[in-house]
Amino acid sequence: MAFANAATPSGSLSTLAVARPSGSARLSARTRKQLLARQPLLWAAMFFSVGIVLGKYLWRPPSWWIVAAIVFLASAICLIRKRTASPKILVLTALVAAGAVSLELRRSAAAEQSLWFGDGEVLVTAHVIAEGEIQEEGADSFRQRVDIETEKIDSNSETKTIAEGVRLSIYQNDHSHSGDRMRLLTYGERIRFQTTLVPPRNYRNPGAFDYAGFLHDNGIVAGASVKYPNIEVLPGLAGNRMERWRAIVHRSVIRKIHALWPERVAGLMDAIVIGEETFVERPTRADFQRSGTYHVLVVSGMNVSILAIFALWSLRRMGLNQVAASACAIALILTYAVLTKEGAPVWRAALMFAVYLCTRLLYRDRAMLNALGAAALILLVSDPRVLFGASFQMTFLCVALVAGIGVPVLERTIQPYSHGLRNLNALAYDRTLPPKVAQFRLDMRLLLKRLETILPGRLSRTATLAGFRISFGFLELTMMSAVLQLGLALPMAYYFHRATSVAMPANLLVIPFLELLMPAAVCAICVSYIWLSVAKVPAVIAGFALQGIAGTVKWLGGIRLADIRVATPSASAILFAGFAILICAIFVRRKVTLAVSGMALLMASAIWIWTIPPNQDIRRNVLEMTAIDVGQGDSILLITPEGRKLLVDAGGLPFWTHSQTDIGEDVVSPHLWSRGISRIDAIALTHAHADHMGGMFAVMASFRPRELWLPEGIPNDEVAKLLAEARMYGVAIIYHKAGDIFSYGGATIRVLAPPGSAIRGSGSDAHRNDESLVMKVSYRNTSALLEADAEKATEKFVASENPAADVLKVAHHGSVTSSAEDLLAAVKPQFAIISVGARNVYHHPRPEVLKRLQNA
Repeated sequence: MAFANAATPSGSLSTLAVARPSGSARLSARTRKQLLARQPLLWAAMFFSVGIVLGKYLWRPPSWWIVAAIVFLASAICLIRKRTASPKILVLTALVAAGAVSLELRRSAAAEQSLWFGDGEVLVTAHVIAEGEIQEEGADSFRQRVDIETEKIDSNSETKTIAEGVRLSIYQNDHSHSGDRMRLLTYGERIRFQTTLVPPRNYRNPGAFDYAGFLHDNGIVAGASVKYPNIEVLPGLAGNRMERWRAIVHRSVIRKIHALWPERVAGLMDAIVIGEETFVERPTRADFQRSGTYHVLVVSGMNVSILAIFALWSLRRMGLNQVAASACAIALILTYAVLTKEGAPVWRAALMFAVYLCTRLLYRDRAMLNALGAAALILLVSDPRVLFGASFQMTFLCVALVAGIGVPVLERTIQPYSHGLRNLNALAYDRTLPPKVAQFRLDMRLLLKRLETILPGRLSRTATLAGFRISFGFLELTMMSAVLQLGLALPMAYYFHRATSVAMPANLLVIPFLELLMPAAVCAICVSYIWLSVAKVPAVIAGFALQGIAGTVKWLGGIRLADIRVATPSASAILFAGFAILICAIFVRRKVTLAVSGMALLMASAIWIWTIPPNQDIRRNVLEMTAIDVGQGDSILLITPEGRKLLVDAGGLPFWTHSQTDIGEDVVSPHLWSRGISRIDAIALTHAHADHMGGMFAVMASFRPRELWLPEGIPNDEVAKLLAEARMYGVAIIYHKAGDIFSYGGATIRVLAPPGSAIRGSGSDAHRNDESLVMKVSYRNTSALLEADAEKATEKFVASENPAADVLKVAHHGSVTSSAEDLLAAVKPQFAIISVGARNVYHHPRPEVLKRLQNA
């Protein structure tokens, strides 16, 4: 037991403060003995998760897992009277089997029905189960996307009654010729229309996002599109009544948001407050991602936590007792979670808040990790598939880092002094504190006494204490941000391929604005239902906070240092990062040297992920040609015998699709990252069409190539933006024309087109295709001819240039305008590659082209 003298401000000895032994030492000893007993729900959630993983990768019939769970549980009951660890271990093992069977049962239920797909159009009767928003895509052009549940499907041959989810795109190009302007289809409305049902399709590249699996997990098994005038609205409503009311309230809140704030602000406010991201543009999303503040843009656990604390504080100030205030706060937060429908992050925070308040009412020890386990267990039991989602993993890892590492670090460093500012005049309180904290309180009293002689009154005391509290709060936030940035380095690199170098300063600046925005925005929306003019006051405050968030994110997200991309971490880096997090969580409660070692290990794992690239999936001494699936476009990856990487085109989507999908960012880059590639040596643009050039900007920003190859004579106005990007990143711009021959990474590249000005003409699409950069790449006795979109005029020239090759990249996706017989006779290919989109509107590849290739 330690003793410390405590003096009054006058300097005389007045009391003897008794400090108890260090809390951290006692806590670590108790933790070692009672870890399982104090966190039972955390352990239950962990073992249930292990079972889900086993159920996914180690398939057994559901009956097998059910029998195993019953046997383990029965064994635990038989041994319950014995004071050993055996019953607990058996119960946890039963939870493993329960997790496996829950996934198997969910999988079996999902496979019971499958939608019938015909070759042609079908007549679909359905009702809306998820609303969208109407988006304007140019003059008199509108689009909305809704999810529907089929009721009946009619074809020429049969009628099927089936209930499956379909994602429906509805468009209207000119309502002046097609009737009334498009209106929003609402939940439960029954509709009938004729369409073609298309199963969702993934891009078939290693590392590609499983879009079909994502839709399937959300109950969607097909896609369809229809013109708005061709939809027949049927009488009556269908669906769930509670969900209908949720949709009505959700839609009403969005209308209030757009009434309170201007359109340029309302889109962001939709996303942050209610989780509606329809009106958020892709560049804005990218800024939030680069700055490490994307959790602010979507409704996350932080948003819910801020609202929960504000709701509880407000209810207590309104005079409600603890029980009533807690019950009302839980009801409000659960209602908010239902209203946003944002999934794991929101429900995790809402459930943890509910568990926290319930344990507080029951005077139980409020263990954050136990509450985390309870929330995880509820979500996993309701849908075990969420375990494999990035959202679930990151939100629970985030809280685990806070509770397992951040809080213990604060308890040993800043928090004792921050708490030491409470009841500063209560000398008896000093006796309960460690000697250092008691001495800090003594020093504070002396400091305040001196300041009062300089500046009489309470102003000096209030200002000084406020300054210390703000400083301690800032230090706590800094420490927690640092722990989160280090701990989340692995999922950020694995799922988003980003090293969030500015995440800590960005969050330090943004979070205070978010703490102001959420209560003010909710107050404005609620008050607007009573008195819109009064609601403008909190709306102005929320708008100011939003401008602070948007300005900070745009500033930091635009810094070049913020845009650091990394390849998919190697298995060794993943294992080391997981090991580092676990060891750090254990060591941080032990001796100082062990705690420092644990934090150093965590930092080392993050630095490894950020700075040490994984081994590249490349074979030396061979010429590799990979046709990346980019749909209706071109992207060819060439890897030379010496390991140089050349990307020829990067795919893209035509402007008329109005899609926010970036083929370069969402398709090409993930494939390269999955192979451990974080830099490429050169990119070549064959010609300035969107299906070849659209993805170039993202690829250039993410992989920083050394060179950009272009066909000589390409119009500068068509590639002006690309050239500006290249100069900004310091990329050398090289033009090639027919006749160029050079060695590149052990391979020989011969440029066969463009031949100069002989073929170029009016600038029409046909002439642009004939401006394509055509290259023959050779290594030893193997060669490949890359034709881009060359058409017959260019092919005639190429055929005279000895283009014989083993592999032919068929020109223009198999269009009849290319692949002339004289060219095929000159090339004599053994293999042909056609890069084409499934079910494309151009009907590529054309049958006559396939016949020519077969004859060649």
